[in-house]
Amino acid sequence: MLKIETVDPSNQSQVHRFVKLPHRLYQGCPQWVPPLNIDAYNQLNPKKHPFYEHSDVEFFLAVRDGRDIGRIAAIENKPFNSYHHTNEADFYFFECENDLEAATALFETVFSWAKKRGLTRVVGPKGMGPLDGYGILVFGFGQRQTMNMLNYNFPYYQQLVEAQGFEKEVDFVSCYLPADQFKIPERIEKIAKRSFERSGLQVKKFKNKRELVKWAPKIGDAYNQAFIKNWEYFPFTPREIKFVVDNIMTVADHRLIKVITHGDDVVGFLFAFHDVSAAMQRAKGNLFPFGLLDLLLEMRRTDTVSVNGMGILPEFQGHGGNAILYYEMGETLLNFNQFTHVEMTQVAETTEQMRADLKNLNGVEYKNNRVYHKNL
Repeated sequence: MLKIETVDPSNQSQVHRFVKLPHRLYQGCPQWVPPLNIDAYNQLNPKKHPFYEHSDVEFFLAVRDGRDIGRIAAIENKPFNSYHHTNEADFYFFECENDLEAATALFETVFSWAKKRGLTRVVGPKGMGPLDGYGILVFGFGQRQTMNMLNYNFPYYQQLVEAQGFEKEVDFVSCYLPADQFKIPERIEKIAKRSFERSGLQVKKFKNKRELVKWAPKIGDAYNQAFIKNWEYFPFTPREIKFVVDNIMTVADHRLIKVITHGDDVVGFLFAFHDVSAAMQRAKGNLFPFGLLDLLLEMRRTDTVSVNGMGILPEFQGHGGNAILYYEMGETLLNFNQFTHVEMTQVAETTEQMRADLKNLNGVEYKNNRVYHKNL
């Protein structure tokens, strides 16, 4: 017998079942990278995750004959709806066995939840903030998940979602750039150098992580302003900005974080990270007692870098800011003497200029995560 169980965030047993379900589903899957437990549990904790301060989330488990076989979350992102003048709910954390009955029951629960709130559209997978990867993976199943910066799932997930009447909303494509083919076009280099001379833009390079942390509030403010035209944007609260920055700082190397300044203001940024997916797989969600040490060692061993976060304030995009970002990305990654692979994670197809730029940089599209929508 199949039933849908509502998860009480204060019930440790239910929360544990929700968090651990994908560990069983993907057991033995070499492409899946488990999230760190501290992050996974915080997402279900209204006292720790800042999203709950302005919006609502409810979690559900599909249980058949006492066995958990699926899960999902229903989300009402109130700042997003207000900013974009929309009336939608989001779904996220969808995981399920290849069981159409269970998947349908989970989604029907989300649809009912949304209708009761007067919401007329469901979009997803779309989580609680920029640290949550977007979409169902529809291409690139043979490639390992890049940490938790994007989602991984089995191929049958696409069929389970589309069987509910969902249609494509937007694709997020990840590009692979072999380091020996990664070249900054001469045109970009000339624009960048000219911009340095004429625009007053400068690149801030950090001496150590301590200095980077001091700049974190300014970087967070710029992050909040840089993506106002993006499909997924909503204005972050100060605590959300701090939450994002604090999480980034956990795995940040000050040499791979660059910011563009104009006077005393941060107007652009580039976030690149050592790919520590292999260490996360070995940790199986546990930082202690040895997971954290292995994570730090993997930062020295890995030959892959992930670029996940590159932006310039709109008012500086026509002044050579984009060219400076690409130029700095090339200078940083090619001179680091560690990386043979570069990944640009989750570039929305709506950002046409960036997609074109990646092709100019010899980027090969090798993963595609699709966000869906359904009108209720």
